[in-house]
Order: sequence, then C-alpha cells, then structure tokens
Amino acid sequence: MTKNSNETARLIIGCGFLGERVAQRWLGSGSTVFATTRNQTKAKQFAKANIRPIIGDVTTSSGSPNWFQKLPEVDTVLWSVGFDRNAHANYYDVHVTGLLRVLDQLPNNPRVIFISSTGIWGTETGEEVDESTPACPTREAGRTLLTAETSLSRHPKGPGIVLRLAGLYGPDRLPRLQDVRENNPIPADPNSWLNLIHVDDAAAVICDIAEHSSPEELYAVSDMKPLQRYDWYSALAEFTNSPPPQWAAEATKGRGGNKRIDARRIWEDLCSQPHYPNAIEAMRLILQESA
Repeated sequence: MTKNSNETARLIIGCGFLGERVAQRWLGSGSTVFATTRNQTKAKQFAKANIRPIIGDVTTSSGSPNWFQKLPEVDTVLWSVGFDRNAHANYYDVHVTGLLRVLDQLPNNPRVIFISSTGIWGTETGEEVDESTPACPTREAGRTLLTAETSLSRHPKGPGIVLRLAGLYGPDRLPRLQDVRENNPIPADPNSWLNLIHVDDAAAVICDIAEHSSPEELYAVSDMKPLQRYDWYSALAEFTNSPPPQWAAEATKGRGGNKRIDARRIWEDLCSQPHYPNAIEAMRLILQESA
C-alpha cells in the first residue's frame, strides 16, 4: 500500500493504553493512522475512531490474508506492544520474532520508535541511572526487551529510536490501586524508588520525537521526580480512604528494581517539560475526576 506523497502516515503496532493516545494526537495533526490488532471487535472500535485497522498477530500470519506482507508505506512506525500474559506466544516470540517480522515486511524505511522499559536497568541499589548506564536486566521481560532493542539497532530498517519508559500511569491505571483498596500486602520494599511517567506525557514525547530532526537512538523517559514506593502507596491509600498500605514480609529485591531515572536527555532534546511533573498530585486529580 503506497501513501500519497503529501500526506503523513503512521503505523502503530500495539495500539492500547499508550498507543491509542498517540493515535489520537496524530489524527489531530492530520496524519493517517494505521494500527494492528488481533481482535475484530477492537478493529471496529479503531474504525469508528478513524484509525485504519490491520487485523493480524505479529507472531503469525493469522488474520487478514498475508496481512504482514501488505503493510502500508508510512513515515513512522510505533512499536508499543505490551506484555500480554494471556497470550499464547511467549515474550520472545512477540517482541523479538514479531518485531523482526514487521521490520522485514515494511515496504519503505520509516522512522521506527520502539517502546521499551527502564526495567532493562535491573539496578537494585537505588543509584541514579541514565542512557550511559550499562543495561543489566534481571527479569525475563527486561532481557527480552534488551534483545529486541539490539535486534532493531542491527536491522537494515534500524537503528530506530528506543524509548525506555518508566512506569505508566493515568486514568484507569494507577499502580496497585485494587491492592490498596483491599488492603492486600504490596510485594515491594517501601523504601525503594519508583519512577513514573503520565501516559499523556509519554504520548507527547512519542509524537515530538517522531518529528525531531536529529534524535538520539536511546532515551530514558520519566517525569524526572522519582519517589519512594511508601510515599506513592500512602498517598493512594489516603486519596481513596483506604487503610494504610501493607507490605509483604517476603518482599525482596527484584520487584520493580530500585533506581532513580535521570531523563534529562529527552526533555532537553525536545525543549520541553512534563505536563504532569508531580505524580502524586496527578494521581489525586485522576481519582477526583473518576469519583
């Protein structure tokens, strides 16, 4: 599928919590937006939102006939695939094999933006990390994402732009909200550091970096204000009139890491700042608006 020379086209692989917000921003700027989905119902929802659905699974050729061989020519590809624990494919099949399948079938050479995670820095000692810090993933998800990053950097359609996002939060997604409300023990060290980014700030970063004239190949993305898990969950309990948070006695290292993300590079390169620089205040507003 060939696009008109005067239109901007985007392709989103994994159009969920984050991808849908990016899609709406791109649509608002006049771009044509394509998005993949495995689900017919989701495809109909995309169509109603003026997103052009492509039905298929990145790990197989299932879906529309030869869907992966009929990808459109686009200016930007956003890989924003989450870790679906209910899917039959394993992490590697999705994020490495699936990524390579899509890259191989792209009919042109668009800018590829790969959404990764700060979990790749499997640091457990609370120090500050940035793009120059060596990756040392300790969990399967982090190891898989690091392999995917490397695969993109070595592919002819690469090297792309890797955005290692801190924990996403926003409307309908506040980390462990249900556990706090039900007073379930939280399996983490209350004194460890939590790094977050509001989903709308993350979407803005993606749209801005897609237009950047000379981006770096790797960025850490957070709101630049790490907070301790005790403070986040205590505020969450207070704002929801729940009991003070309980902490699992067996909580050990490895549950979310313990580091402070230095994301100055992305905000300096974009000449921008987070719209939601204070995660606890943003959480309070989210809860007020949903009440």
